[in-house]
Amino acid sequence: MITRPNVKVNLGLNVLRRREDGYHDIETLFVPSYECSDTLEIIAGDDWSRTSARLSGLYDASSGQISQAISEDGKLMITIARKEGVDWDPLSDLTAKAYRLLDGEFGLGSVKIFLEKTSPVGAGLGGGSADAAFALRMLSELFELGLSDDTLSAYASKLGSDCAFFVWNRPMIGEGRGEILSEYALEGIDFGGNEGGGYVLKLVVPEGMAVSTAEAYRGICPGMPEIPLREALARPVEQWKDCLVNDFEKTVFVLHPELAAIKASLYEAGAVYAGMSGSGSALFAIYRKA
Repeated sequence: MITRPNVKVNLGLNVLRRREDGYHDIETLFVPSYECSDTLEIIAGDDWSRTSARLSGLYDASSGQISQAISEDGKLMITIARKEGVDWDPLSDLTAKAYRLLDGEFGLGSVKIFLEKTSPVGAGLGGGSADAAFALRMLSELFELGLSDDTLSAYASKLGSDCAFFVWNRPMIGEGRGEILSEYALEGIDFGGNEGGGYVLKLVVPEGMAVSTAEAYRGICPGMPEIPLREALARPVEQWKDCLVNDFEKTVFVLHPELAAIKASLYEAGAVYAGMSGSGSALFAIYRKA
């Protein structure tokens, strides 16, 4: 079973207050983007893999581009490939955590996970969260668990604040830590997975730059926005520049002024709206279609 987990973009992101559990309450609009994605394959037992041979041919294990691990109980083998190198323990990957979460609930059989990471890491696009959410759905189908989207979303929220969004994978307002989701009709913008619309959304991912979410939060001063998110989104796209904000830009742009320069260049190039996704470093621009 093979899927292509896509990424997301945040249209506006307000950090409202710090919670007693150490997290922050936010409000944002999650929008799927299909400009980049990973490749995720999960197979049961000793079934044949279509991905493993491909990874071996494209990536160099001796230079750290491929990393593989097997769980202590032998039930999970996970292989991760990435051109820039895999600098984390595969067993700590969110796909492995997704397996352990459902295995603890349902006693799953053994699996092999093959993950090709081609989406940016540390860019605020939620690639790891997407992998986790897609893994949950794949495992439910593979082992015929019959889990509903609501149930998958509840499991996904245990893995990360924005994981649940990828269960639904359509425009959703995120509140609480980001796991409280509600439908939002976003019309007129082509974000890669829909046809038509007078505007198109394009990603801009600075090469070789990652931003730590903890670092981004460090300088944040939570508070209520001057214009609430839903009110800002209800205005014409041409007015978003003056009312739809990402609070992380205040701190991240100070630490990485080159990102502020990129955002300014997007407006100079004709964007009607530009912003940073999540805690960065990826940005995006919305252009009027010709």
